[in-house]
Amino acid sequence: MKKLFYTAFLLTLIIAGYAFISTTPINTRAKLGEKLFFEKILSKDSSVSCASCHKPDFGFADTSAFSLGIHNRLTKRNTPSVLNMKNRPYFFWDGRAESLEKQALMPISNPDEMGLPIQEAIERLNKNETYKKLFINIFGTKPNAKNLAAAFAAFEKTLETGDSKFDLAFDNKGKLSAQEERGRQLFLSDETHCFDCHKREDFTTDEFKNIGLYDNDQSTDKGRFEITKDSSDLGKFKIPGLRNIALTAPYMHDGRFKTLEEVVEYYNNTSAFVSNPINIDETVEKPMGLSKQDKTDLVAFLKTLTGKKQAAKIKK
Repeated sequence: MKKLFYTAFLLTLIIAGYAFISTTPINTRAKLGEKLFFEKILSKDSSVSCASCHKPDFGFADTSAFSLGIHNRLTKRNTPSVLNMKNRPYFFWDGRAESLEKQALMPISNPDEMGLPIQEAIERLNKNETYKKLFINIFGTKPNAKNLAAAFAAFEKTLETGDSKFDLAFDNKGKLSAQEERGRQLFLSDETHCFDCHKREDFTTDEFKNIGLYDNDQSTDKGRFEITKDSSDLGKFKIPGLRNIALTAPYMHDGRFKTLEEVVEYYNNTSAFVSNPINIDETVEKPMGLSKQDKTDLVAFLKTLTGKKQAAKIKK
């Protein structure tokens, strides 16, 4: 009996060891970028990584209105999802980065996020023999700012989801429920104007809009204006895509709405939430007058935009 137990125990150890050493090899820019995405030495005190705020289990967004950076510092804005960023022309709520490569390094050096100067990040990677070898094998050179950004961008470009229930229905490989179809029709209608901003393959026009949250009183974030200094951009923020939107609560640049139901309620009558908005876009200024059923149908449709490829499947 003891011999049988010992044999079983030894076999378990062998299997466990084999599983440990047979992990997917890191031999591409994307795989290196994935490893770096979860790497905490890229923060000043080695306490947070990109994945600390962009949580895979929640559509690569955060579950809090504002994320915690180093020393428990709060971010200025809600953490957006990094899913389906491959074809975006701008990044961040204010569009301050024009490429994934430029976007990738900004959170590392941001004092409220990872707080590590890029030069110091590069020095850490070069002192780490594992990373040094990986960069040389993949890029043909030691870690530097350019190839660090390239690795991150390569990984983020793999985070595309196009296999939602909506997609299957659109390709005649599935069917929406009656309620979801009613929601889709509302989404496309002149009654809601949702499709004016949320269209194309990722349900965004990639424009900047002021949806009525900015009043320079309760809400003082000037958004796109901080980048352009153009008064017409006061209170404008980048229109986010809607794929996987059911996974990425809370919503808006300040994370003020906890559910999709609250978001739909806001758009139904923006003035009920912000009485004196500044520079609000006319498409959202007029109350929609949606019924309770209409609102429920819209939310049902939005939930069909969640892809099957769950971010939680990506192993750390």
